[in-house]
Amino acid sequence: MAWDVIEQKLESLRRALRRVEEKCPEDAIALAKNIDAQDILTLNLTRAIQLCVDIGAHLISQTELPSPETMGETFDTLSQLGVINTELAMRLKRAVGFRNIAVHNYEAINWNIVYSIAHLNLPDFEKFARAVVGWSDNKNEESKVEL
Repeated sequence: MAWDVIEQKLESLRRALRRVEEKCPEDAIALAKNIDAQDILTLNLTRAIQLCVDIGAHLISQTELPSPETMGETFDTLSQLGVINTELAMRLKRAVGFRNIAVHNYEAINWNIVYSIAHLNLPDFEKFARAVVGWSDNKNEESKVEL
């Protein structure tokens, strides 16, 4: 597996999450009034979600499983492979829903939800990254044993 590609995407994910943490206002009301913060949070949250999908697609491409038909199915497949648990897969699928609204219908964004994601759901992305690294480490150990 081209682990360097995944490492690069994980680093991009880390930067996106850091930007959200750094630029998130103190409350949802302040976010609703701050257009720059809205743009920064929305861009970096959608980027984080897309990076998770891309990493997942890369991992899945290394298996015999068919490619997911939707972004959300990527997380179901990762759960099936044992990369992430079912609960995390469900939360990341909901994040894809937010991403779709942000990308395709920006005017409909609810800033209370964005604020909530920025304050409550960033650990989901961190759990995803740790799970990917852990799964890769396990796969590398299995490869060494088989030799």
